[in-house]
Amino acid sequence: MAAADVTGEGPQSSVAGRGRGGKRATEAEAPRQSKGERTRLRILEAARRKFAEVGYERATVRAIAAEASVDKSSVIQYFGSKDGLFREAVHWHIPIAELTTDNPAQTVENYVRGILGAWAADPDSPMAVLLRASMTSEEAAELLRNHITTQGVDPIAATVSSPDARLRAALCSAMLMGIASQRYLLRMPDIAAAETEDILRIVVPVFRSLITAEGAEQSG
Repeated sequence: MAAADVTGEGPQSSVAGRGRGGKRATEAEAPRQSKGERTRLRILEAARRKFAEVGYERATVRAIAAEASVDKSSVIQYFGSKDGLFREAVHWHIPIAELTTDNPAQTVENYVRGILGAWAADPDSPMAVLLRASMTSEEAAELLRNHITTQGVDPIAATVSSPDARLRAALCSAMLMGIASQRYLLRMPDIAAAETEDILRIVVPVFRSLITAEGAEQSG
């Protein structure tokens, strides 16, 4: 079963490496986009790579422009400032409605598979870049807190029938981010080497106990 992906701002290149490969792939995949749209998307992808590489504080508009093969003025034209560019580059959307089904067990699996799949598809995904930047920037940390709350905790809590629904949703979010960051950012050996299906086999029952009615009743 293929769960819906966690999506960032606009389509992302499937090329995980640095350099111009991502640019060629993006433009080839979107031949009907206008030149301005392709330039904007190229700047966003270059910004994600640069923010992931050196962090928010050290990344400069000039360096991002060079990475995207555009003038510095083009970055300002499309995004206004480094802060504006950063906010768009690290924005993501979790399609909770698409991941939620009438089967609680399937819904839980969709949530976990969707998060792990998004990180595996691109190590410079918006959420991965924002998590890295939040380690050194309080502004990025606040943005991450807001993203997790609005994109993760709020919609998941709305599906939980329990007085402590928000706490349960927050714990689910914390566990998901912990698994994903240790697997794809820190590369903790046991988690990084594990097959996704093995991770799902073990963690899905834990998440299910947190967000399903049965789990809430047992806790009560």
